[in-house]
Amino acid sequence: MDYTKFIARAAAAFRASEIRELLKLAEARKVIAFAGGMPDPQTFPREALARMAYEVILNYGDKALQYAPTKGVTVFRETLFRFLRNNGVKVTEGDDLIVTSGSQQGLDIISRTLIDPGDVIVTENPTYLAALTAFRPARPNIVGIPIDGSGMKTDVLEEKLRELRSSGKSVKFVYTIPVAHNPAGTTMSPERKKHLLELASQYDFAIIEDDPYSFFVYDEADVTRLKTLDQEGRVVYLGTLSKILSPGLRVGWMLGPRQLVDVFERAKQSMDLHTSSLTQYIAKEAIERGVVEETMEKAKRIYRVKRDVMLESLSENMVENSWWVKPVGGLFLMVWLPPEIDTRAMLPEALEEGIAYVPGSAFFVDESGRNTLRLNFSYPSVDEIRTGVEILGKLVRRKLGRASS
Repeated sequence: MDYTKFIARAAAAFRASEIRELLKLAEARKVIAFAGGMPDPQTFPREALARMAYEVILNYGDKALQYAPTKGVTVFRETLFRFLRNNGVKVTEGDDLIVTSGSQQGLDIISRTLIDPGDVIVTENPTYLAALTAFRPARPNIVGIPIDGSGMKTDVLEEKLRELRSSGKSVKFVYTIPVAHNPAGTTMSPERKKHLLELASQYDFAIIEDDPYSFFVYDEADVTRLKTLDQEGRVVYLGTLSKILSPGLRVGWMLGPRQLVDVFERAKQSMDLHTSSLTQYIAKEAIERGVVEETMEKAKRIYRVKRDVMLESLSENMVENSWWVKPVGGLFLMVWLPPEIDTRAMLPEALEEGIAYVPGSAFFVDESGRNTLRLNFSYPSVDEIRTGVEILGKLVRRKLGRASS
């Protein structure tokens, strides 16, 4: 039976995630997995979470196994407010917080509530692939702003804003990952953060700050959040426990002006009623007992070593005219290869060689970046990183040899 007649035209906007499809391929064969964004399982506090899950069900079962308010379990939200303040995130009297099923749901809520068809929104170029996936069904015009080692080039953004204004258009919001950018690994400089907020005031747009990584950085870096620097209530701040506790709990949050959070709450009601009560109670205990802090510190130690091994291996094995940024935190870096290399076309050969990565063009608003690829260093072992980068370097050399012959 042909079921296409039942499918809404709007469903065409939902694209398969390139990363998810790659993970299926990687699962089907033995490969060194540079593709996903999975934490190292050795960072998971299994025993502590098992004890807390048991105690939560035993002691709070009447509530932890019951429906909860859409904005989140009240005692967990109170714990989250304290956690954020204690970690340098400014929370004002006009702010409110909603618990989401991972920060990905926050992006979906943003798409459903803040974007009308034709609205102009801005992202870094490249940017987080799943943000583009969430935004595109709302049919905005997405403007990509290039990055360098100091993050989004806000001088280019200013030129674009001036150009849009002269043509009678305005920007609804700027979406940014200021610290340990995914996929590029860059971190926005203090000067550019200040400039971005000035532009938001001058051109009257909101800022969506996605912050999965600033809670664990490996080097000295300015991780002051835009939310903390914001003086006008323009920043909606997205966070998650996925990288600092466990992605399987599916606990994230949106912090922002109460008027917006009320709208987010109504949208979430129609999506899933509320995030799992049980995981919220477990997350509450994990924060209050210091398990999240211990997990962050353990992740820092493990990922710093893996990042350094990947950087060393890239320096030893990548061809001339390749470049990348040393990430101060996070799980990824992006490699720019010579322009003759098409990383999407090269991927089948890489998989045959036992290497999975994500072609970089998927992260670019305009699908440029054909010579880029994103590498994850959190999940593979140290030995796999060394072996995988060596194989990748040889493959790139072979491809360049063919291109020149």
